[in-house]
Amino acid sequence: MAGYKPVAIQTYPILGEKITQDTLYWNNYKPPYNYAVTASSRIHIYGRYSQEPIKTFSRFKDTAYCATFRQDGRLLVAGSEDGGVQLFDITGRAPLRHFEGHTKAVHTVDFTADKYHVVSGADDYTVKLWDIPNSKEILTFKEHSDYVRCGCASKLNPDLFVTGSYDHTLKMFDARTNKSVISVEHGQPVESVLLFPSGGLLVSAGGRYVKIWDVLKGGQLLVSLKNHHKTVTCLYLSSSGQRLLSGSLDRKVKIYSTTSYKVVHSFDYAASILSLALAHEDETIVVGMTNGILSVKHRKSEAKKDSLPRRRRPAYRTFIKGKNYMKQRDDILINRPSKKHLELYDRDLKNFRVSKALDRVLEPSCTIKTPEITVSIIKELNRRGVLANALAGRDEKEISRVLNFLIRNLSQPRFAPVLINAAEIIIDIYLPVIGQSPVVDKKFLLLQGLVEKEIDYQRELLETLGMMDMLFATMTRKESTSVWQHASDGFLENKKVES
Repeated sequence: MAGYKPVAIQTYPILGEKITQDTLYWNNYKPPYNYAVTASSRIHIYGRYSQEPIKTFSRFKDTAYCATFRQDGRLLVAGSEDGGVQLFDITGRAPLRHFEGHTKAVHTVDFTADKYHVVSGADDYTVKLWDIPNSKEILTFKEHSDYVRCGCASKLNPDLFVTGSYDHTLKMFDARTNKSVISVEHGQPVESVLLFPSGGLLVSAGGRYVKIWDVLKGGQLLVSLKNHHKTVTCLYLSSSGQRLLSGSLDRKVKIYSTTSYKVVHSFDYAASILSLALAHEDETIVVGMTNGILSVKHRKSEAKKDSLPRRRRPAYRTFIKGKNYMKQRDDILINRPSKKHLELYDRDLKNFRVSKALDRVLEPSCTIKTPEITVSIIKELNRRGVLANALAGRDEKEISRVLNFLIRNLSQPRFAPVLINAAEIIIDIYLPVIGQSPVVDKKFLLLQGLVEKEIDYQRELLETLGMMDMLFATMTRKESTSVWQHASDGFLENKKVES
């Protein structure tokens, strides 16, 4: 047994997204804080790490639908279901201003670039411009024919602002002309709009589409993105302006590069997404979901190195001692071979303890971190013809661990050929005892369904490959064929005909 050869752990290519700089950047967030929130007549303000709100504004007659801070963070404007627009000072509780003019719920509010005006859009199809010092309505625009559900103001020009409506249109208004200067058709009810900081590009979201428009060319469509499976509900721009974020009812947040407009990263959430935002320098990402959960993720801080006293290292002459020594004629060279230590599962296999070897690689520390080791041992046991012996004679707890591993990894293409065979062996061994344990019975039914589904996938894949081979065969150029024809002189002549 001295010549035992350790099991070669096969390396499987991991199918999935590539590790890029964006992946490292956007994955560098801590596990989220989750806040349970409900639609109410209050607006709560949370601190960066506080579990409880540090400020609450409750002077609303009905449900508060939207709120926006001014650029300096001192003022907050909010719209509510009763059509009111209220302005708050962050240091106080009572509203500084109350604007009344909308007859239905207000869904979008924003400050203009000069910080002295507020834009609002409501379900009464109107867009209004308010003057903060005088608490008066300046302009009213009635060009939309359906609910106005989103809008934003230009950060450079105090007279320009954009609104999106369920009438499928986006309109850019100019307060100096009392009418819209640009109107574009999105094609779906518009859920969110966004202006780039430069003011040259406009982004709209509605249906499954995210569209980018060139404002400088009169609203010309530049790009139409369709990367979500359900309605896109919200948009946000990163602090650098180089990444665009979109949230959708398909429970995903996708991040696009603003140079190529390709998806560079995505987040998965537990429920459909209604809103999202980023804090300064992308330190925090906040997502609101339909299940009433507000998810807050904070960026991980760089670990500070401990200032420990440096350990004194050996002198340089210690390392170069004997470097230039020349072997003498009478010297004897002795090589000391390094001893190779076997892994625990290799020791068990060496001593024919196959069940023990399988138990070792079914530990959670192995199945979760290095599932390829577990698959390699299963493959080796199958090669030796003792896989059935290793799987037989297990109690409820042990067989549950095997079934959990198969259920988790059976659908992965890199493991499927090995695990399907193991699953069939388990079903054959334990089929007579089904019905004695409800937990095992449930997992058996799930495993059997997965095996049948995977076999169906393999069959469909083979059929598809057969059809593709047939198409490729017809597309290739046929070889030239020889045809004997009668020449004009009466002799047979061999001619090649290309088909």
